[in-house]
Amino acid sequence: MTSTENPAVTRFRQYLRIKTVQPNPDYEECTKFLLEQAKEIGLKSQVFEYVKGKPIVLLTWEGRDPTLPAILLNSHTDVVPVFEEKWSCNPFEACKLENGDIIARGAQDMKCVGSSYLEVIRCLQDQDKQPCRTIHLSYVPDEEIGGEDGMGRFVESDDFKKLNIGFALDEGIANPIDALKVFYGERAPWWINVTTRGNTGHGSQLIQNTAAVKLNRIINKFMELRDSQERQLLIGKNPGGKKYNLGDVTSVNLTILKTGVQYNVIPQEAMAGFDIRVSPNVDLLQFKNLIEGYVYSESDSTIEYVQYFDDNGYTPLNENNVWWIVLRDFCKGRNISIEPEIFPAATDSRYLRKLGIPALGISYLKNTPILLHDHDERINENLFLEGIEFYTDLIFHLANIQDA
Repeated sequence: MTSTENPAVTRFRQYLRIKTVQPNPDYEECTKFLLEQAKEIGLKSQVFEYVKGKPIVLLTWEGRDPTLPAILLNSHTDVVPVFEEKWSCNPFEACKLENGDIIARGAQDMKCVGSSYLEVIRCLQDQDKQPCRTIHLSYVPDEEIGGEDGMGRFVESDDFKKLNIGFALDEGIANPIDALKVFYGERAPWWINVTTRGNTGHGSQLIQNTAAVKLNRIINKFMELRDSQERQLLIGKNPGGKKYNLGDVTSVNLTILKTGVQYNVIPQEAMAGFDIRVSPNVDLLQFKNLIEGYVYSESDSTIEYVQYFDDNGYTPLNENNVWWIVLRDFCKGRNISIEPEIFPAATDSRYLRKLGIPALGISYLKNTPILLHDHDERINENLFLEGIEFYTDLIFHLANIQDA
């Protein structure tokens, strides 16, 4: 750091240096940092711990009319593991290059957003712009491993219900072109294990109905489903003429295979693990019946849902959604191009949308390569500072909506 570095950038880099990396995130140090920031800014702070060692930090700036439904600015504090040998510098030093690129795990996903939220409150307070609605900042754990012990537990609590949330902002993703992605929904994440059991014996025999043969037939059905979705994506447009993006189709990927004890023994059990992301365009019950039909078509076969989210609803982008209208018109007035999409993976917003709370995901990461979960994840400091200005104006507009 040089003496001329913007203090917001310095604080961001401090946040990045906290090793909240799965599977052993330093949530204690992270919580300490966030509470120090809250104290500096003058925000009310609360820490909820529904699962031991997994704190949720809630910071609050009360609005002029706290009876109105509040705004939630959500971000997760954990980050994914790294392969340090593939990085050009230590991923937890928050190195800054001469061109201003800040390289660190979490630079895009999503400490840049969580840091920006804090800076927004600083800016609005400096400008003496107390919003009409109360603003809550939530910093939640474990999003990178499903969020069940973080946002999943939070939304079920009385603590959350008391907040009276009317609208939420959450993370988006980088965009290599000069436009911002805006996500209004996401695919439901299902992780399943399919296990087959069959006849065993010597590896030299052609034994019928072995576990591996059964599993292979089931896998082929899942791969045919995958191929159909891939063809749909390649066709490019749905019947309404809208271009398909990855989030509009259902992805199916075989990610785990386990069987066997030694080469000359036919195994009596075989297992395949699948990562499935179910599009909002799909009826979940019908889809569940479809894939279970694949599995139960083979005798003595079972399916286990390691992760199952029973909602793939989305926030409608229409004239009745005042939050969307304000965001859309705000961006238009500043000549900022936006690309509304279904998020292809999963974020904590799905827990909010399941409750009927409108939520949009947007990270200020335009003209930036998509490097979340990748080596040398980075953001340029100028873009980070530009994003603070963007969020400050946008959040002030959203927090002053009267008729929602």
